[in-house]
Amino acid sequence: MKLADLRKLSIRGQVQIHFRLRNGMECVITEHGLATVPALKGIPDFNLEQELASTSGFRLEPMSAAGLKSQAKPRFISRGELAAMTAASPAAVSEHDDQ
Repeated sequence: MKLADLRKLSIRGQVQIHFRLRNGMECVITEHGLATVPALKGIPDFNLEQELASTSGFRLEPMSAAGLKSQAKPRFISRGELAAMTAASPAAVSEHDDQ
């Protein structure tokens, strides 16, 4: 599971995906697919792909159509559950036969 997979899932599912970094900060992948670290004040000394690889738990926050938090409660899921969700997500690009 890569950061790009989570970005696609967050856009398709209109959810924010949160996970903790080893340094105690939190990464938030917005419903627009942007990976942010809100507490970051300078140049990072970490790689988000590597941090993602070491993460075991995630929080999913459903968003409404207007980009606001919906009434649904956030849910906590394991790495395996999130990997299954990204694998079940349809491909963004469909193949076309140009013959």
